[in-house]
Amino acid sequence: MAEITKRRKGEIQQAVLRLLAANQEGVQAKEVISRCAESLTPTAFEKSEFPDRPGSRRFDWILRFSTIALVKAGWIVKSSGTWTITADGKKALADFKDPEALERAARTKYYEWKAGQPEEDDQSAPLDDSDATRAVATLEEAEEDAWLEISNYLAEMPPYDFQELVGGLLRGLGYHVSHIAPPGRDQGTDITAHVDPLGIQGTRIKVQVKRRADKIDVDGVRSFLAVLGSDDAGIFVCTGGFTSEAQREARTQERRKIMLVDARRLFDLWVEHYDKIPDEQRRFLPLKSIYYLNLEK
Repeated sequence: MAEITKRRKGEIQQAVLRLLAANQEGVQAKEVISRCAESLTPTAFEKSEFPDRPGSRRFDWILRFSTIALVKAGWIVKSSGTWTITADGKKALADFKDPEALERAARTKYYEWKAGQPEEDDQSAPLDDSDATRAVATLEEAEEDAWLEISNYLAEMPPYDFQELVGGLLRGLGYHVSHIAPPGRDQGTDITAHVDPLGIQGTRIKVQVKRRADKIDVDGVRSFLAVLGSDDAGIFVCTGGFTSEAQREARTQERRKIMLVDARRLFDLWVEHYDKIPDEQRRFLPLKSIYYLNLEK
């Protein structure tokens, strides 16, 4: 791709790393593209569209395939449409001030990764404007759009339907749900479940469910911990996720067991156990598989 030099790719990669370094919790992919376009000012060529893809600005695709090397280098992570920088990515940003040096280092890391792939399984995209690279970027964007639709659906679900959904997941996981709180005050526990039908054996599981956009902070986690007995296990489900302090509080518990579940973890469990979830609850989040040609592993 003659119009995009190695220096330009390096400038794009630096812009992505700088943006993510300034936003430790991660940035949505489309926002990364938008903000990098503002800071870099796309050229006339980058503003143009692919002849076979009306409405597809070249800059967006150039940025996407320029970040393939950053992922394989272990410098950024892409998950559910959110991109985050790693410790190695921060180090690379500090070490390689020159865009070409950064691009060269990322490309070297990419080929090191590629060399370690079994030949029969190596379907990775090249680092150019090939059809394979564009297919990978298309799949990436499709996955982001699908997750955005699902996460918005969960965020807008009526609270008590969401509780029923979580209860259905617990049943799919093999637990016996004895109680789902009706509308009104729940005293800190929305769902109670057990490992046996009568609730006589094993650990009692208390679940708190929050369908909200903002993250639960450490005080929210501590409030939930206060309702757990010494023999209870707690599951805190929140679509908005949890702050880093809240996660640390949960990890460092020695006496009480607590698991934090954000929207992505909830969805992954839902997909994994979908066939075992009762039809009555499965209707709250019905899914259909669509298969794509996966050109990158």
